[in-house]
Amino acid sequence: MPIITKPNCFDADYFFVCKGNEILVKDNSFISKKEFEFFANETFSDDWYIEKNLSFAAALAKENCSAPENCKFISVRQFCFEHKETAFLASRAASILKQRSAFKFCPSCKGKLIDDETESARKCPDCKTKFFPRIEPATITLVSKGEEILLVRNKNSAYKNYACVSGFVEQGETLEQCVAREIKEETNIEVQRIKYCGSQAWPFPDQLMLAFTAEYKSGEIKIQESEILEAHWFKRTELPPESQLPRPGSVAWNLINGIFKS
Repeated sequence: MPIITKPNCFDADYFFVCKGNEILVKDNSFISKKEFEFFANETFSDDWYIEKNLSFAAALAKENCSAPENCKFISVRQFCFEHKETAFLASRAASILKQRSAFKFCPSCKGKLIDDETESARKCPDCKTKFFPRIEPATITLVSKGEEILLVRNKNSAYKNYACVSGFVEQGETLEQCVAREIKEETNIEVQRIKYCGSQAWPFPDQLMLAFTAEYKSGEIKIQESEILEAHWFKRTELPPESQLPRPGSVAWNLINGIFKS
């Protein structure tokens, strides 16, 4: 079904206003149609759209906009953790708004992109090329060695807690090849018995996290210093403090706590 840009009528069940990596809430819950309509104009938002088949509308608030009375902006990540029943819609809304902001013109002929009439895509009216919402697959893996698990801290991310080894899938790779390559590159550890566990949308901005477990095969830890701050084996009964671990609901937390079963 198509996405309709900047409509005047908002016949939907859910409404999302995003700003950067944040989303607007009222009393820690969903905003109403009234609050959404406050933002759905050129004064307060750079973009807004509706997906009628999914019954939601989304707006991209200008950076200098403040939250209305009794409302506040919280992180999209926190919203998804607290409202799992609508995490899919909130994730989709935030991701598509970011992509629409970043990709406004056709990379082939420079034509200005417009909404496709039948699908959730944008198209170039000049060369007719269609551009669907982008998804970037990434693997995340819990490596075990007996009663120990391998956790790392990333150097180049704002997130500095311990987590599982993760990385983007490269062209031509299988998911299992990506798992083995990322672990080897970042920690010098070789793994075996790679098993898929589950997946989770991760709209920061457009990842799909594919969760795996793997068993230690060989090697001693030697970190990729350009990517990793530190990597250690931890006994499952002696993990770092909770404040240094992934938040509940995240794919890494699910792996560490056995929510994803291999």
